[in-house]
Order: sequence, then C-alpha cells, then structure tokens
Amino acid sequence: MKLINQDKIIALLFLALTILFLFVLMTNQTFFDWVFDRHHNQLSWYIRPIFLIPFCFFAYKRNWTGISITVFCLFTSMFWFNKPEFVSDNVKTFLQFEKDWLYSQWDYKKIILIITVPVSFFALGLAFWKRSLLMGLGVVVLMATGKIVWSIQNAGESGKSIIIPAILGLLICSGLIYYGFIKLEKKKTTKR
Repeated sequence: MKLINQDKIIALLFLALTILFLFVLMTNQTFFDWVFDRHHNQLSWYIRPIFLIPFCFFAYKRNWTGISITVFCLFTSMFWFNKPEFVSDNVKTFLQFEKDWLYSQWDYKKIILIITVPVSFFALGLAFWKRSLLMGLGVVVLMATGKIVWSIQNAGESGKSIIIPAILGLLICSGLIYYGFIKLEKKKTTKR
C-alpha cells in the first residue's frame, strides 16, 4: 500500500512539473524563444518519439511514476541539446510556423487540436494498461500520422521536414514496443 501511495505522489509531482513547464513555456517569451532555439537541433526531433517506448512499458507495468516522468522528459527534451550551428531553411521555417501557431489566436479548432495530444497519450496508456498490443500500435501509428499530416497541411513544404524523424521514430518505436510486449507476455506466462 505504501508503494502505491509513493507511486501516485511522485506521479503527481511530475505531472505538476510538466504543467509548470508548459505554463512557463507559454507565458514567458524569453524562455519560449530559448527552448525553440535549442529545438532547432534535430536530435530532439529524433529522440522525442523514442519516449513512447518507456511510456508504453510503464503503462503495461501500471506504474504512474514511470508514466509521468516519461511525459515530463518527452516535453522537456525539446531543449536538451545545444542550439545547432547550422539549421536548414525548412527546419527554420517549420519551427517558426509552430511558434507563430502556438502564439496565435486560440479558437475552438485549436483547442480541439491541442486536446488530441493528451487524448492520444491517454489512449496509448490505456491500450498498454489493458495489455492490448494491437490497440497500442494503432494509437502510435495514428499519433505519427497525425503529426505528419498536420505539419504538411498547415506548414506546407517546411512541414515535410518532420517526415523522416516521424517515420523513423514510428518504425523504431513500433518494432521495440512489439518486441518488448511479446517478451513481457512470455515472461508473464512462464511465471504462471
């Protein structure tokens, strides 16, 4: 019982830190610009999808702490790498589009679109909490596809800069999630 309470307390702490990070990001222009300058380093684009792997693992294990720490790391990984010396024009244009989009007028369409992020993570977590590999992989594919389609549809040519990181992330995540799920299920059946 004590471990369950600790799990929930730590999970709530990291949930609060994630919300605080997002609040400061959206209310402090200097911090926002600093984060996006570092987000120009495409290593952050490649690493972010990889966080879906531990997210799925911790959902499978029903570990709230692991889930919340993974989400915190996913969001903050935008600024983990140094500002790059060289940035392609497409990347600059795309990130400028994202910055402008985040700071533009908020209407019901934007709010609904933003809500798809936590809903997607909820669906992904639920899939692995319920031990449904097919549903989980389906959500991962929808998340990657949604990001690609939204980027190209709204940012035009510069939105295509997300294709390679998103597809590579999708392939790596899907493969490792599949492999890990099968290993965990085999381990579970051999213990019985």
